[in-house]
Amino acid sequence: MKIDYRINAVKPYINWDYFYFAWGIHNKSAEEKQKLRAEAETMLGRCRKQYQTHALFLLLDAYSDGDDIVVRCMEQGAWSKEHGARSMEQEARSEEYTLRLPFLRQQQGTPCLCLADFIAPSTLRPQPSTLNPPPSTQLGVFATTVDSGMESDFDSDPYAKMMMQLLADRLAEATAERLHKEVRRTYWGYAPQENLTIQQLHVEKFQGIRPAVGYPSLPDASFNFLLDQLLDMQQIGIRLTESGAMKPHASVSGLMFAHPQAHYFSLGKIGEDQLRDYARRRSLPIDEVRKFLAANL
Repeated sequence: MKIDYRINAVKPYINWDYFYFAWGIHNKSAEEKQKLRAEAETMLGRCRKQYQTHALFLLLDAYSDGDDIVVRCMEQGAWSKEHGARSMEQEARSEEYTLRLPFLRQQQGTPCLCLADFIAPSTLRPQPSTLNPPPSTQLGVFATTVDSGMESDFDSDPYAKMMMQLLADRLAEATAERLHKEVRRTYWGYAPQENLTIQQLHVEKFQGIRPAVGYPSLPDASFNFLLDQLLDMQQIGIRLTESGAMKPHASVSGLMFAHPQAHYFSLGKIGEDQLRDYARRRSLPIDEVRKFLAANL
């Protein structure tokens, strides 16, 4: 599902605290913050008809297999045949295509969490779970971004360029916030009666989580290559670098989990044994994965 948003539609979801932090005035006076915000809102008003933000979302049947999540789709068009020949398994008993998403597990803490814990295991390979209610059988995948011109149309004015870059970052995040609300209430529909304020959204009072690529529980930027197979990010103008970084820079990608007990956690440091196991499950050379996960080694 592809959704385009007008600037005014996502502007209310901007978390201005992060904007102040990025500008370096989070410890300054309320007056200074109000002045900067007024300038930012003026710029948003000037460009609200010129630019948009964009989102992709896909809800997939899924099951966990150890520290992997396997997503399933009955529609061949969900990913290209080119991707299928390279990365998909076609199950002999049906036209169902699957893609395996490997994750990492905490090595310290009680319990040692993995994002796969929030998805129910295959009925063919049942695994114990401490979650009540049981884990979900569906997984959401998403990406959001802004029109690329927001990052390139202000090169002649350094101040405006800096302002617009920071606003673009906030708009991409705001788009993810609005999209997630619509997913919970309508597209996935597991919280149809939710009625939270913007402030409550910003402190994550909603059910479920949406860990983004680069978050402490999902630190491997190359995970974007797997998400791209599912979403085809070029639909909204996102391209990936060799390391999996997204362009435009003001882009967000990740997963959505619905389970009431799903919560964020930090992966922390991983050992050589887990690095090798993860590289095996990603079907990538260990030296390449080592670069992707350097901050966690």
